[in-house]
Amino acid sequence: MSESATTTNLLGLPRSELEQFVAELGSKPFRARQLMQWIYQRAEPSFERMTDLAKSFRAELAAHACVQPPEILTEQRSADGTRKWLLRADGSQAFEMVYIPESDRATLCISSQVGCVLDCAFCSTAQQGFNRNLTTAEIVGQVWLANRELAGTVADFARERAVTNVVLMGMGEPLANFRNVVPALDILLDDFGFDLSRRRVTLSTSGLVPQIYKLAEHSNVALAVSLHAPDDALRNELVPINRKHPIAELLEACWHYIDERNGRSVTFEYVLLAGVNDSRAQARALAALLVGHPAKVNLIPFNPFPGTQFRRSSPEVVHAFRDELLRRGILATVRRTRGDDIDAACGQLAGRVIDRTTVRLGSRTFALAVQA
Repeated sequence: MSESATTTNLLGLPRSELEQFVAELGSKPFRARQLMQWIYQRAEPSFERMTDLAKSFRAELAAHACVQPPEILTEQRSADGTRKWLLRADGSQAFEMVYIPESDRATLCISSQVGCVLDCAFCSTAQQGFNRNLTTAEIVGQVWLANRELAGTVADFARERAVTNVVLMGMGEPLANFRNVVPALDILLDDFGFDLSRRRVTLSTSGLVPQIYKLAEHSNVALAVSLHAPDDALRNELVPINRKHPIAELLEACWHYIDERNGRSVTFEYVLLAGVNDSRAQARALAALLVGHPAKVNLIPFNPFPGTQFRRSSPEVVHAFRDELLRRGILATVRRTRGDDIDAACGQLAGRVIDRTTVRLGSRTFALAVQA
């Protein structure tokens, strides 16, 4: 299915924009709600099969619109059930999404950029450079595709939704693509869209503080923050955005978000790197930062990739770090590594970024790449 210059891709249009499009075709707003249910809840790309729409309206849609998700280039399946897809962005560029099935949920990890504008030292995606932001259609299109691929048929999809949780933890920094990510969140939460609970949609950020404040004004999803160090000196090296927005400033923004959105807690992601940030003293320092606040810590064993200088902490060290946090009243869990045999684990997504820009903090390129 191709999209011409006069054809509008309805995938990725929030309800208000879809209502406007429908009005321009001479139809009433309720048609937009019907369209959303067909597109998102039934994963139907063909207007002809949207049988409760008038034939004349379907003809208008066929002439002026399409439902066009990203193209799947490859798929890999892990021994543990994890699945990873490589999706075409444009030309030679590609990005990845990962499906992680569990007994009580089915989580889809989606990307927001081709590459990443940030330069976190322990992340494979960061080593790829940055090409561009994904569009809203490319962001929600990942969920649409996964549901289609996993359910197999529209009939299966109607009986049981394949994806129950969505996490924006794939390639890219979601808040650096604010203008496209927020409409995507709206569609994920919309009753006529994917109809997901706000607690089942998680946005993970490395710490773009101004955008966290803006997010509190525009959306209401679970917030996860890539912390990875208990002090500014170390975090400056591991997560360079910390040089612009240090830990105290970041935490203040997090507590503001929870207050504004009546959230339960912020999840702080902490990749454990052997001999770097995994000591008991560092666990105590981390606990001191978070105690008394609505916070929980997700400890992530480091997932190696070619050329990295870092090593994974031993299970004994990981558990000792967790126990130090628990003893100090901080809820802490250890993330089970999934999909590492197909490079689908946390921090391993690389996609295919050929036309890349190397972005440095403070540069004009960085400022342009972070769309506020």
